Amino acid sequence: MMKMSLTNDATAFFAQQAAPSAGAALPQLMFFGLLFAAMYFLMIAPQRKKQKAHEKMLAALTSGDEIVTSGGIYGTITNVKEDRFVVRIADNTKIEIGKAFVGSVLNKSDGEKK
Repeated sequence: MMKMSLTNDATAFFAQQAAPSAGAALPQLMFFGLLFAAMYFLMIAPQRKKQKAHEKMLAALTSGDEIVTSGGIYGTITNVKEDRFVVRIADNTKIEIGKAFVGSVLNKSDGEKK
C-alpha cells in the first residue's frame, strides 16, 4: 500500500490543472475593473466629497459661531488660531480643540461681518 503525504497530493493535484489561456484572463480583468469602478463610485467618491465639504466648513468658521465637536461638546468659538479653535463651553471655561474635531456648526455669527 502506498502512503502519500498531503504535500505530494497537493502537488499532484495542481500539476494536473491546466494553465489558464490568454482568452480566459480578459473576463477576469474586466470583472476586477468593474469591481474597482463600483467601489470608487460607491465608497471613495462620496467620502472625498464629504471631506471637502468639512474642510470648506472649517475654513468658514469665525469667532462667535456655535459648534458641536466630534466628541459631543457644545460651545462657542471665541478665538481662531492657525491649527485650533478656542471654544467657550461654559461661563469662565474655555478649551482649545483641533480644527479637525469640529463636528458641525449650529449657528453662524452674523455680527462680525465686514
